[in-house]
Amino acid sequence: MDAVSSTPPQVTPPHVKALVEAISGEMSRDELQAVLGLKDRKSFREIYLKPALEEGLIEMTIPDKPNSKLQKYRLTVKG
Repeated sequence: MDAVSSTPPQVTPPHVKALVEAISGEMSRDELQAVLGLKDRKSFREIYLKPALEEGLIEMTIPDKPNSKLQKYRLTVKG
């Protein structure tokens, strides 16, 4: 039998992929939701934003103030 790696390969969920493809430069949460045609803030944050941030695909422009009204998001090198 072949040896199986103990860590599963990283698979980017389709929601996160759509978010990464939608980002152009630096964009606010409202702008991203509008581009993706989404209205619900909570589900956007949970399904799109958090996973993309956790995977290191996007980053905050003001990381020390995650709840700032001036907060924007941009792609990382990995994204």
